[in-house]
Order: sequence, then C-alpha cells, then structure tokens
Amino acid sequence: MPVHQLTSLGAYIFNRIEAFGAFTQFCATTMQCFVFGIRQWSRPNLLLPLLYQIGTRSTPVIMLVGAFIGMVLAVEVYSEFEALGQEQRIGSVINISVVKQIGPVLAAVMLAGRVGGAVSAELGTMRVTEQIDAMRAMGVDPIAHLVIPRVFACVTMIPLLTIFSDMLGIYGGYTVTVRGFGVSADAYWQYSAQYIAPYDLFTGLVKSLFFGLAIGLISCYKGLNCRSGAAGVGQAATDAFVTSFVAIIISNFFLAGVMRNLYILIVGASEPSAFGG
Repeated sequence: MPVHQLTSLGAYIFNRIEAFGAFTQFCATTMQCFVFGIRQWSRPNLLLPLLYQIGTRSTPVIMLVGAFIGMVLAVEVYSEFEALGQEQRIGSVINISVVKQIGPVLAAVMLAGRVGGAVSAELGTMRVTEQIDAMRAMGVDPIAHLVIPRVFACVTMIPLLTIFSDMLGIYGGYTVTVRGFGVSADAYWQYSAQYIAPYDLFTGLVKSLFFGLAIGLISCYKGLNCRSGAAGVGQAATDAFVTSFVAIIISNFFLAGVMRNLYILIVGASEPSAFGG
C-alpha cells in the first residue's frame, strides 16, 4: 500500500477516534447538566413546545406507517403459515414482531428522520449565525437551554409513539389476516395473548428509551458541531439521520440480546415459541 494511502487511512482513523472522544465528552457534560442543572432546563416554556413538536406532530405519520407495516407483514407471512397449516397462529408472530422489534425501531427511525434532522439543522443554524456564542457571552448555558430539553423530549415521547405504532401495527395485521384471509378472529387474539407477555411490551419500551436518547444526543451534537455555511448545516442534518439510524440498528441488536438474557435470568426459561404446544 502506498505511503499516502497509509497516511490517509491513519488520519481517518485518528479523526474518527477524536470525534468519538468529543461525542463522549459531550454526552458526559449533558448528563452532568441534566442532574445538577434541573432548574435551568425543566421550565415549561422550554419543554412544552418541544414535547408538542417532537411527540404530538410525529404521531399521525408514525401511526399511518405502523398500520401499513402490520398489513405488509401479514401479507408476507400468511402464505408460509398456510403451507405449514398454522395460519391460526399467525397473530402471535405478527404481533410479537411488532411489539418487540418493528414498533420500537419504526418509531425511532421515523423520529430520527422527522425530528433528528430538524433538530440538527436548527442548532446548526444557530451556531452558524453565532446565536450560541451570544448565549455563552450572556452567561446562558447552551447545553441546559438547547440540548437537554430536546433530548428529554425525545426520550419522553418516543415510548408513547412506540405504543401508537404497536397499536396500529397490530390492528393492520388483524385487518389483513382476519378480514382479508379469513382467519378466525378468536384464534388470532387467542394465540396473540398466549405468546405475547407483558415482558415483550416492556422490552419494546426499554429499547425505545435508548433509541430516543441516542437520537437526541446525536442530533444535538451534530448541530452544535456543524461546519459554517448552508452546506454545513445541510450536511449536519444528513449526518444526524444517518448516524442515528446506524445507532438504532446496532443498539437494537445488543438490546435484544440483553433483554433476552434478562428474561432467562428472571424467569429461568427461554421465551415461548409461537409454534409451541
């Protein structure tokens, strides 16, 4: 490998490590301010508009997409269950997939796309126009007044958005399975209730909390550290979504393993299968 390529590779790796260190420091500062600066960021005039913007205005699109995801899932898996003679059990697989995996991930991805980019662009614009420097000059902490309210709104609202996504996904799967394919409604709900436990809903909600935290922190960090100019703001918004999406997918894998092992530790048995007796 030529020397200049080795140099470029080394510089890239060094920059990535440096960026990760800066992000870690940003997260630590944010957590410290969250604990010790609660009087600064917990004012209603800071939180309520963000709760409305991030939560209420995101609800319709997440519910719509959740319903169609449930319907698509029903269409895709029905033929396989029918070939196995297990079409009566289809509700358990659709609903447990929605509650534990699709619902939390879908809500997080939609939130990252709709809110993450907007938060990053907003903070990036404030940085480019030197509003954040002006806040510091006046003795106002940008972390307390800009970052924590947005992160708090993401973490607070995403479990509710996940529940709405779950509800519409379950109803969408029910509509296609029962009304479209003629599966017994009683069997659909019976097997769903048999194989979906409260711990499954708990798993989905725990995941959503971590997803919301990741989206809020990443979006704010990208916005506060964007390059100058309109191109820098646009790039920060794009980076916020892409990085949040990758973080959601990777953390979903690790959280799934952690929650499964926690279930085994608490209950002492593996999670039930939809094809069980």
